Amino acid sequence: MLRRHVVAAVVALAGVPAVGSCQAVSMNDLSERYVRLVLALGQHDADYVDAYYGPPDWRAAEEQRKRSLAEISADASGALASLAALAPSPSAEELVRLRHEYLMRQLQALRSRVEMLAGTRFDFDAESQALYDAVAPTHTEAEFAEVLAELEQRLPGSGPVSQRYEAYRAAFVIPKERLPAVFAAAIDGCRARTLEHISLPATESFTLEYVTGKSWSGYNWYQGNYRSLIQINTDLPIYIDRAIDLACHEGYPGHHVYNVLLEQHLVRERGWREYSVYPLFSPQSLIAEGTANFGIEVAFPDAERRTFERDVLFPAAGLDASKVDEYYDVMDLAEKLGYSGNEAARRYRNGEIDRAAAAKWFETYALMSPERAAQRVRFVDQYGAYVINYNLGKDLVARYVERHAGSDPARRWREFAGLISSPRLPSGLED
Repeated sequence: MLRRHVVAAVVALAGVPAVGSCQAVSMNDLSERYVRLVLALGQHDADYVDAYYGPPDWRAAEEQRKRSLAEISADASGALASLAALAPSPSAEELVRLRHEYLMRQLQALRSRVEMLAGTRFDFDAESQALYDAVAPTHTEAEFAEVLAELEQRLPGSGPVSQRYEAYRAAFVIPKERLPAVFAAAIDGCRARTLEHISLPATESFTLEYVTGKSWSGYNWYQGNYRSLIQINTDLPIYIDRAIDLACHEGYPGHHVYNVLLEQHLVRERGWREYSVYPLFSPQSLIAEGTANFGIEVAFPDAERRTFERDVLFPAAGLDASKVDEYYDVMDLAEKLGYSGNEAARRYRNGEIDRAAAAKWFETYALMSPERAAQRVRFVDQYGAYVINYNLGKDLVARYVERHAGSDPARRWREFAGLISSPRLPSGLED
């Protein structure tokens, strides 16, 4: 424990009064302090600051100052102590209570990330709990083997299921020259469905780029002012199902809409500047990735998606539209293997298997080609336990929305829109 006078000195250096000083500390003071801490940690971790559209001079000041990890940790501890003293009453507005809980948990995650960068080793589950406020369930090879046995009955040919799966999917690759037309159609479809249920600022938009040499398949870089840069990685073949997946996940009603609504309703309308920065290794990411993945199903329930694929996307890609149902039956079965990637990452990060064994696991149980498996291992090397945010995040969001809205499509949209406009934490999705 740091002594009170030491904490006070560190807080004073940050330009925010310490608890007990003559000037009261406000939530907005601590909001600014949090943003500056995130920007300071970004000087040590190139992946940490995923988006920032706050005052440019705050970033410039932290770039010039270059605080040490020890200084950042001490200031985060002081900020948490000040924040604890400002806990709102149970009768306060829900958003005000959620704001306080969010800032507390985000600061705790920041402090954990500092520990990791300073050399502390976390096992996979401890890392996911510390950074993302959740722990993914464990699964055994036997569970995945049952799904593989089902797939073996469905896929033509002989040999390992993963190879037969890759051979089957080869007929559903989007030709590179058709990628722009297919993605344009997918984005239009996702946006039109989103705008039927969610009001967005008239100036919102995004730019789409095709890139190579990345460990991910798609990425949204939010720019502020309701604008995003979305990049699609073309290193590996892009299958037809990825068009709607990426258009919804990265765009509508996924990351782009999520960030637009936070900027509109929390940053601009309420002046809560902590939402002008997005630290990647934080609980916010589970909400962001989980809503982006579940948003695909909100925008395109299964039957409607198959109709859209048959009528629009398969023809745009030059693929046989009569194969839509067959293809998505196989894809729905393969989706049951979704948590297999978590197991590979967990065992790899825990030192139970080496890099080659992790890649082999991805090939065997996640049905990835050797090239895609190698890309995924690079992703785990770079982002660690972040992988839980996609599947566990989706499942937590799905249960939350369905618990509040049932199967009514309009209510599902309302609950979904409310979630992506608020600072709810992963642990809060179980309420």
